[in-house]
Amino acid sequence: MMDIAAQIAAVTRAVQQTGESVGVLLTRRYRADAADVWDAITDPDRVARWFLPLSGDLRPGGTFQLEGNAGGDILHCEPPTLLRVTFGGPTSVVEVRLSTHGDETELVLEHTVPIELAGGAAGSLYVGPGWDGAVLALGLYLAGEVIDDPVAAGNSAEAQQFSLASIEAWTAVAAETASAEEVAAARAAAVAQFSPDLNAS
Repeated sequence: MMDIAAQIAAVTRAVQQTGESVGVLLTRRYRADAADVWDAITDPDRVARWFLPLSGDLRPGGTFQLEGNAGGDILHCEPPTLLRVTFGGPTSVVEVRLSTHGDETELVLEHTVPIELAGGAAGSLYVGPGWDGAVLALGLYLAGEVIDDPVAAGNSAEAQQFSLASIEAWTAVAAETASAEEVAAARAAAVAQFSPDLNAS
């Protein structure tokens, strides 16, 4: 049984908003070296073990596709510290940065979209919980937990409970700058997307 509270606490979450864009920022440390973490997020065989099947022309200037999810262009690749890609569209950009801290590797994931697409800080609730699930799955994988079917695991009752806790964490972050009405609407949409089998109250 997963310690959901501990997993939620392992991630630092923030929303960064400028005049033109809104970004979600997640930071988490793993007890693994940077080369191993980098390999786990870029090698198709390993990515499929904790996330989704990955295909494409996997090189700088190439493209990628996650099965049943987003694809995009590989904008920058600097092993084992920096990966920048478009994600689902040319103005949706995901950047992953890795750095070493003793015997741990810190992963910083930033997903930025135009403000007209996100609508403001409350838009973090549309993607933040999904990225929380990804960094959780990566952590379990790096810790040696074997998942036969990552997609089924991601839709399980336990995963939906985790997502609901993640939604509450992102709600608190978004509420720092977004209106109560914006946050409530985004929270309801996030529950429907990430925890559809749970009570939305």
